[in-house]
Parts: sequence; C-alpha cells; structure tokens
Amino acid sequence: MTTPNHNITDRRSPEDGQSDSAVWTVERIHELGLITDIATAAEIFGLSRASAYDLAKRDLFPVAVLRFGSRYRVPVAAILHALHLPTGDEQPPDPPATAAT
Repeated sequence: MTTPNHNITDRRSPEDGQSDSAVWTVERIHELGLITDIATAAEIFGLSRASAYDLAKRDLFPVAVLRFGSRYRVPVAAILHALHLPTGDEQPPDPPATAAT
C-alpha cells in the first residue's frame, strides 16, 4: 500500500542548510486540488498550525473553513482569491473581432 507524498520532494532537508518550509507558488497551490487541510492552508498564509486551529474555531481564519466533524478543510479557490492569485477558472478574454472585408 502506498501513501501520498504530500509534496515531500519539494522540501529541502534542514541539513542542506535550507529552511524546512518550501516556497508556495501558484502552481503548487493549484496542485493541492479543490480543498486542503488547515495545516497546509496555515503554512501558505504563514501561520502556525496552532494559530490556524485557534483562528478557525473563532471563525477568524483568513478564508472560510469547512468543518466536517473534528476535521477542518479549506477550499483552495478561497486561498487563491484571498492572495489575489488566479483561481484557474477565469475564462480567457474573447479574441478581438476582425473586420469583414
């Protein structure tokens, strides 16, 4: 049985002299899918896991949080919107009309 790697390969190990956290790019956020867990969303916003849960419990997390029993989930589109990043569902602009000759 295999388990998902949750972007483990994107992280550098501390012995490399690099920070343990990877840079969150638009592409990496899109790769999360439709929803993500609150710990991942917290990392994207630069929050600690404990702060994220505290803010979510008080309805103060930067974006809407969905609660399923004791689990919290965050829509990726809401994260992208809050960060003023393209959500990927925008329609490309119509091409300019050409004049008939």
